[in-house]
Amino acid sequence: MQKILFLIILVFIVMVIGVIFLPTPFSMPASWTPDSAPELSGLYAKNKKLLSSELLGTGEIYGPEDVAVDKAGIVYGGTQDGKIIRIHPDKTVEDWITTGGRPLGLHFDSNGNLIVCDAYLGLLSISPNAEMTVLVDEVEGVPLGFTDDLDIAVDGKIFFTDASFKWNQANYMMDLLEGRPYGRFIVYDPSTNEAEVLLKDLYFPNGVALSSSEEFVLINETWRYRILRYWLTGQNAGQKEIFIENLPGFPDGVSGNDQGVFWLAMPTPRIPIIDAAQSRPWLSMFLGKLPKSIQPAPVEYGFILGLNESAEVIHNLQDPTGEILKEITSVEEYAGDLYIGSLHNDRIGRYPLPTL
Repeated sequence: MQKILFLIILVFIVMVIGVIFLPTPFSMPASWTPDSAPELSGLYAKNKKLLSSELLGTGEIYGPEDVAVDKAGIVYGGTQDGKIIRIHPDKTVEDWITTGGRPLGLHFDSNGNLIVCDAYLGLLSISPNAEMTVLVDEVEGVPLGFTDDLDIAVDGKIFFTDASFKWNQANYMMDLLEGRPYGRFIVYDPSTNEAEVLLKDLYFPNGVALSSSEEFVLINETWRYRILRYWLTGQNAGQKEIFIENLPGFPDGVSGNDQGVFWLAMPTPRIPIIDAAQSRPWLSMFLGKLPKSIQPAPVEYGFILGLNESAEVIHNLQDPTGEILKEITSVEEYAGDLYIGSLHNDRIGRYPLPTL
């Protein structure tokens, strides 16, 4: 028995030494020290509210990262295999179109076109007849590397994020571990067909949501556990500030309901080893050399917060089991329900708001 234990320890030591001498996949990581993760108590107290969600398309879809609902009540989702699926009111699932990339953020414009942030292809427009057009694939001479999420203003301008111009969707963990600001916040004006970078040097800018009056727009900085506010009007127009910080999870998609409530999706609570690595570049470098199969992974957990426009937490919806809804990456309110997407789950959730 002692010999077996010795051999196991020896193999482990050899593996660690081998990993240490592997080439580093990125430059020296930046270092910062996050605040201690908030406890899941008080405003963030654990609960099982999401367990009452209705499930759509279970087993027929994979990874509907974002969802959108059209005027007919048809639910759309972009999946891991590059498809955009539709779930009809009778709950039948239809493969609507394949983009050839990885569709993430979805939002309908005023003409009924589905505007799509495709992680690999850029900003797309898909007509009601499923005709696809690339609107933007580079901005200011820099190709879009990881087109992520969007919102659309009343005047038609599309605000969207390029989460990382260096690391693509398949390598998002490298962006996290390198810890450098490769993200951009962009506006595209369809009337001029021009795109402009509004903010750069962001730490994985993800979800985007306009306020009810369109005075400001929120942008999630996922790797910094915070949400930024970018002012569009008033004396602070063109300036950014922190809206809320030190969140208990990684903020992903965010959406507004046009009535002063933002719905925030968090695919996982904070991960202690990732928090530790943020201030220890040697640990980030070590984790980056590990095979993907043993790198830190999201906790199977469902987590949604509702915030008002003063950044106060007013709703807290969870599935701590992860058995019903997990790795939630988007939440969209429509006709009294929340439609809930996930990066890796095989379903879309529908949570009835009256239960709040």
